[in-house]
Amino acid sequence: MNSPLDHATGSRRHFLATSAMSVSSLAFAWFQQQEALAAEQAKPAIEPQVFDTAPKVPPSPPKAKAMISLWMQGGPSHHDLFDPKPEMAKYDGQVFPGELKQDNAAQASSKVFASPFKFSPSGQCGMELSELLPHTQQVADDICLIRSMKTGVNNHGQSIRALQSGRISAGRPTLGSWLTYALGSEADNLPAFVALIDPGQLPVLGVENWSNGWLPSIYQGTVVRPSEPRILDLTPPAHLKGKTQSQAIEFLQKLNAQHLEQFSDVSDLQARMASYELAAKMQMAATDALDLSQETAATKKMYGIDQKETADYGSRCLIARRLIERGVRFVQVYTANQLWDSHGSIISRLPLACQKVDKPSAALVADLKQRGLLDSTVVHWGGEMGRLPVVQNDAGRAKAGRDHNTHGFSMWVAGGGFRPGHVHGKTDEWGHKAIEGVVNHFDYHATLLHLLGLDHETMSFRRGDREQTITDGQPAQVIRELLA
Repeated sequence: MNSPLDHATGSRRHFLATSAMSVSSLAFAWFQQQEALAAEQAKPAIEPQVFDTAPKVPPSPPKAKAMISLWMQGGPSHHDLFDPKPEMAKYDGQVFPGELKQDNAAQASSKVFASPFKFSPSGQCGMELSELLPHTQQVADDICLIRSMKTGVNNHGQSIRALQSGRISAGRPTLGSWLTYALGSEADNLPAFVALIDPGQLPVLGVENWSNGWLPSIYQGTVVRPSEPRILDLTPPAHLKGKTQSQAIEFLQKLNAQHLEQFSDVSDLQARMASYELAAKMQMAATDALDLSQETAATKKMYGIDQKETADYGSRCLIARRLIERGVRFVQVYTANQLWDSHGSIISRLPLACQKVDKPSAALVADLKQRGLLDSTVVHWGGEMGRLPVVQNDAGRAKAGRDHNTHGFSMWVAGGGFRPGHVHGKTDEWGHKAIEGVVNHFDYHATLLHLLGLDHETMSFRRGDREQTITDGQPAQVIRELLA
């Protein structure tokens, strides 16, 4: 019996085939092609595809095996932290001589704003860093500073998406999801991708920062809360512990297995089952990984856990190290929503933001190095944008800030095959646009994947009728000058 679709297709074919128009033969062939394609797509896979986080060997020998991303949401001011422009002091307060794209027209001004903070050479490499980053200065010989980052999209959301997922459009997988999809995890009792969120607020875009997008759900990041209990419902109540819980889990596994036989092609079901199995394993492993009481007093002091200003961020950086050394593939540590978004009062606000993260960030690099983990772990520090070279909110020096700038900004990376003690790229004399050694967000992704043994053009996932990648057809290239 023909379906309504068959009948409709046949009717159209009959109309075209019996018409006097010369296009009828072409249309008839087109309908045949469409029917063949539909039939091909309708064929079930011989073997259902299974998605998991078992460790996978990358196509090429990797330099790095894992990554920790220190995500500075809001846009740290590169003028005041990483990219000194001493000549701007001659023009401080004068009219900027070029064109600017202001994001907030109501508070915009054209007055040049030279950095009020001092820079000095750091380490044997002589990298110039701000006085606001005294601890980062101590690890200058271990970091690779990129002064020529670019996304070119001025709003927070779009630029976050560009750096986190490769494109400015919503709904795509984030970097952590891509890496766990391609490489799995060496830990079978901990999540492959962990998001360590700030106690203040979620970052802009919230859960989208650790979303699996259209990758299978098993590659979504697992959130660890900033305070106890860091993972909700991890420990069972007393009356369910032991044999009672074991029997319940065993029975649930049997039910799930029966259900999966009927719906073997549903990846969300596979992911849910895997999450239940992982949850059972995590009861011991996660408790151990998150327990900082096992660390020495010297280590805690190194991360600033003994100080109010750095205790929270330092704890999360230390947890990140503990997760990586237990085989977790990707950890991202977030600052609070808009912590670095210095539209006003940058002279007072920026030092506070730096005070929170500088010591723990540097400690993470030094700690990984002394444990022999830095060579195989990429550490990333940066946000979605930098700032403009002119005053925003021109209501007196104390209230002055800087607007968004995504055409030239800074971030740093360390370990995992990146070139240590190196400064890459250059912005113009105003720190406005990247002009030498430009690193677009897609170039950064291509370079990072290369160090992890992956190819940005072949690491793909079939979605609909085409293969999708993180760079997704953009003119991405591996930036060889960044490699050790």
